[in-house]
Amino acid sequence: MLNVLFFKVTLLFYFLGTSFSLLNLWGRKGERLPKGPLFGNPEPRESPTESFWSQKLAVLVTGAGFIFHTLALVTRIREAGYIPFTNLHEAISFFSWAIVLAFFLVEFRYGINVLGSFVLPLAFLSLVSAAALPNEIPTLDPTFKTIWFGIHTTLSLLGIVAFAIAFIAGIMYLLQESFLKSKQFNSLYYKLPSLDLLDEWNKKAILLGFPLLTLGIISGALWAQYSIGSFWIQNNSKQALSLGTWFFYLMVLHGRITIGWRAKKAAHLAIIGFVGVIFIFITLA
Repeated sequence: MLNVLFFKVTLLFYFLGTSFSLLNLWGRKGERLPKGPLFGNPEPRESPTESFWSQKLAVLVTGAGFIFHTLALVTRIREAGYIPFTNLHEAISFFSWAIVLAFFLVEFRYGINVLGSFVLPLAFLSLVSAAALPNEIPTLDPTFKTIWFGIHTTLSLLGIVAFAIAFIAGIMYLLQESFLKSKQFNSLYYKLPSLDLLDEWNKKAILLGFPLLTLGIISGALWAQYSIGSFWIQNNSKQALSLGTWFFYLMVLHGRITIGWRAKKAAHLAIIGFVGVIFIFITLA
């Protein structure tokens, strides 16, 4: 099938993009510029004269992979005749595609070269996981081909992508804070964004992911009502754990906005929350 060919080409390009982005971690030490409008970023950042060709190549080959990945998804939709997020292979493939899209949006908005070193490995490993799973187009019950199921899966997966960005921002925040505390001003310190910017990413990602998850749960309930005649399925662990995830991120938002939790605590919670989401996603999909 054509989508299988596109998928394999995507794997190759994402592998190259990930490799080039990781090489950027071992480059020369940059120099922080003063605050300015470069790439619309008000924060100090690495001097463009210290940019590394490895990161430029990573962006280029990942962009090529993203095009082939998009073609793979489009052909899969055409061959299946519905939004193909009905099994773990399809869901993880879309997650990988969406997180690469998020990478490009943030990269072009802020121009943070080191971002790919954290995002692209996650996208590549996700796609490798998808490749290891059965990729046949399943024969489905007609209820899985309804618009509500497509909306439910799409919104839920986009919410997970937003939480993944918060997770990555949390890891980068804790790394940068540890460098500052220990006064280890190595090359990675100069490439990482400021703590304020990373905290902003964390907060904005959760603010985006929470309503997406909320709408995903609501559309899932509407799909359940359409398919089995009830909004809530008795003894359904997926619904119960999804609701538990919703309450967890509600607590995080409440703590940040109302109580004023510190950025470090928010970073830890973003990491814990995403690990929990992935566990639920993999074990119950």
